[in-house]
Amino acid sequence: MEIEIGKGKTARRAYGLDDIAIVPSRRTRDPEDIDISWKLGSLELELPCLAAALDAAVDPRTAGIIGSLGGLAVLNLEGIQTRYEDPGPVFEEIAALPQKKATRVMQEIYSEPIKEELIFRRIQEIKDQGVLAAASLTPQRVERYHRAAIEAGLDILVIQGTVVSAEHVSKQVEPLNLMEFVPELDVPVIVGGCASYSTALHLMRTGAVGVLVGVGPGRICTTRGVLGVGVPQATAIADAAAARMRHYLETGEYVNVIADGGMRTGGDIAKAIACGADAVMLGSAFARAEEAPGRGYSWGMATFHPTLPRGTRIQTKPAGTIEQILLGPAHENDGTLNLMGALRTSMATTGYANIKEFQKAEVMIAPALQTEGKLEQITQRVGMG
Repeated sequence: MEIEIGKGKTARRAYGLDDIAIVPSRRTRDPEDIDISWKLGSLELELPCLAAALDAAVDPRTAGIIGSLGGLAVLNLEGIQTRYEDPGPVFEEIAALPQKKATRVMQEIYSEPIKEELIFRRIQEIKDQGVLAAASLTPQRVERYHRAAIEAGLDILVIQGTVVSAEHVSKQVEPLNLMEFVPELDVPVIVGGCASYSTALHLMRTGAVGVLVGVGPGRICTTRGVLGVGVPQATAIADAAAARMRHYLETGEYVNVIADGGMRTGGDIAKAIACGADAVMLGSAFARAEEAPGRGYSWGMATFHPTLPRGTRIQTKPAGTIEQILLGPAHENDGTLNLMGALRTSMATTGYANIKEFQKAEVMIAPALQTEGKLEQITQRVGMG
């Protein structure tokens, strides 16, 4: 339904994950009977969870841990790991920066050139741990640097930017043609981000096995403030899921919808999948891990943009190990630990046996879900407060 903004402009109403609730069905199940595995192309993955390509969250070591637990971690091939031989002191420097100087100094830190030999080495360091290696490059640099990663044994390439389209128009340079580039690669490709039905559909038609959905909902992202661009995440996921169905009916090819950003708790993850996502991508949640390289901070790929930063460095108090964050046990009641256990329990409580079934769950508009009956929690800042 369109709403009139003014005489010359109408708009759709859109909803974030905080605006909706999952409705229980007529049956319940045991959490032990729930299957949360999924397929990414021909690859079988135990957990529908990817760690985002944030320097503060993913390095070769944490990629190995996440992979061994059944998830998938994406390494940023344009970050500290591929610019510096020894990243440790760089992370220490970033963690020590006062907030007023953080963005400017990080711009200087990230001006160090990317080194192809480090791309090759970091991918090998992940592969040596016996897990799948996934890594991210922006559309502007993927043609130049992807070969080094593939030669090192890369399993999944993520082509990622704030907003990625299958039809970039430029009078300045010859743009990357994803329709030609993606099918020529020997590895499965995930592309994104996007936040609309039409963009998701066009990206699916490139031959990608997955599409990242989310523009601006992440805790470290300031795109919505800097550019005024974004779509609330529940609506963005549902629109992309509709594009996935159209693409499947047209081609017989199933492309995964991966919700990227805006999810802090197990309940957020459950609602994203109920809206149509096949999996979720989490960044700051993993930056809160005790093993995370960020030294208690998190920042995004656009935080250090040389001319127009669209992210900020935030403090992330360590909450537990990667295993506790993913699989528990939880020792807090705020939903930020045992994320996959929470997903299983949500599916069991509402009666859905697997991801595909859960995507069909009934949802309702329920902004009161966050506050109804929670006065003491809110005033005392405990639980959901």
